[in-house]
Amino acid sequence: MKITNSKHTELIGEIGKLFFSIKDMNILLKTVLELLAKYFPVERGMINIYIEESDEIHIDVSYGYSKDQIVKGIYKSGEGIIGSVISSGEPVIVPSIFEEPKFLNRTGARMLDPGHNIAFICVPVKISGETLGTISIDLVKDKNDSFKEEVEMLSMVSVMVAHAVNNRREMLQTENHLREENKLLKIKLNAGKSPGSMIGNSHIIRAINEKVILVAETDSTVLITGESGTGKELIAEAIHYNSKRKDKSFIRVNIAALSQSLIESELFGHEKGSFTGAVSQKKGKFELANEGTIFLDEIGDLNPQLQVHLLRVIQEKTIERVGGNKTIPLNVRILAATHQNLEEKIRNNEFRADLYYRLNVFPIYAPPLRERKTDIMLLSDYFLEKYSQKIGKDVKRISSEAIDMLMSYHWPGNVRELENSIERAVILADGDVIRSYHLPPSLQIAEEPEKNGMSGNLEEMTDMFVKEIIIDHLKLTKGNISKAANLLGTTKRILNYKIKKLGIDFKKYY
Repeated sequence: MKITNSKHTELIGEIGKLFFSIKDMNILLKTVLELLAKYFPVERGMINIYIEESDEIHIDVSYGYSKDQIVKGIYKSGEGIIGSVISSGEPVIVPSIFEEPKFLNRTGARMLDPGHNIAFICVPVKISGETLGTISIDLVKDKNDSFKEEVEMLSMVSVMVAHAVNNRREMLQTENHLREENKLLKIKLNAGKSPGSMIGNSHIIRAINEKVILVAETDSTVLITGESGTGKELIAEAIHYNSKRKDKSFIRVNIAALSQSLIESELFGHEKGSFTGAVSQKKGKFELANEGTIFLDEIGDLNPQLQVHLLRVIQEKTIERVGGNKTIPLNVRILAATHQNLEEKIRNNEFRADLYYRLNVFPIYAPPLRERKTDIMLLSDYFLEKYSQKIGKDVKRISSEAIDMLMSYHWPGNVRELENSIERAVILADGDVIRSYHLPPSLQIAEEPEKNGMSGNLEEMTDMFVKEIIIDHLKLTKGNISKAANLLGTTKRILNYKIKKLGIDFKKYY
């Protein structure tokens, strides 16, 4: 089918009219493809858009493809014919798709074609030299014919639709950004299920949030490593509650807390009479977690025999109860955690390398609190509010001296130790402020005597207490001594005397 000059003019004219009559960009581009099919022997056509952030090329609008085929048509830059056009910015002609090994047929649409020859033409859609996407067509045409006219016409159409494609791309990018923001909001909301786990503004916590978002929607196995008390279990909860399995079971198993003689039964279940004390059939943790998520904490404590068993479960996605011979299929997502160095245990032949690689598909490191000190006060305020409500006290804030202690301590017990310290302080508080002496002795011992005044001398300890109270009130009044004196129930003269005696620089609090 040869296209005459009058046909060229007619096609360009009709496309030009579309830009005045159709405001919806999606409908506009679909109608352009339909017009091409009217003037060319086109069986299929599509406009692909390149999303730079993800380096993915998606079918945006199409003609002659089913919904299932469109979903499959995703490419990377440089991949296949479409990917190569995105990379090079140059048109590509494939005279016969059945003879071109680079033609991927990712949609699977061409499997439906009869024996006639199908050619494929793909041209870039550009603005200011930047390739935004492609427009391509499948033609029923002899492979030995010339394709010059079709390429020229398709290139002309690509120029006409470039701005519409650019607008579509910007809209899709906005939608993607909104989806990411929704994911972030979702994970923040679900963090309420995991107190203290994702709280923080440090770059380390932001990086963990991003990883959780990325991996939550997959079924990939995750290995969470880090010291005790860093919130590994809470990260696992955040992954589960942001996944498609969030409405299914989340089963926690602490390997270190299980008896070695009963651990296999706990994990995989047992049949009645399989061992002494097995008076009835029992489902194991894996079976209880079916369709949901199982979290295996302290995986480094798993004995060698059960490491083999777990590896088989991961590979075959089936289990057998102890004493049984029935194979039970499983659909369980596995999250694991450990405070131990598994790579070192592998070198010492204490942990199987093949199991480690199966578990470590997506690693997440939970940092110790000393590596995220900027989050200490956010966490402290969170726990202060939590335990004030729980215990029924109106404790509103933490004093300056107590803050100094919290910030200078090295926190070997990490977030768990911080939470326990704030809970203890709320219990001991006799007013609406947590003072330094409400904190555990370990924090006070960690301070240098000359820094905190805890020399054991009663007078010095009393001065430290008074100084702390005066500084708090100067902060409240922005350095106004008269107002601070009124709040403290004393006179400006007496307070001035105390300020000078204790070496307080009230100007710091203006």
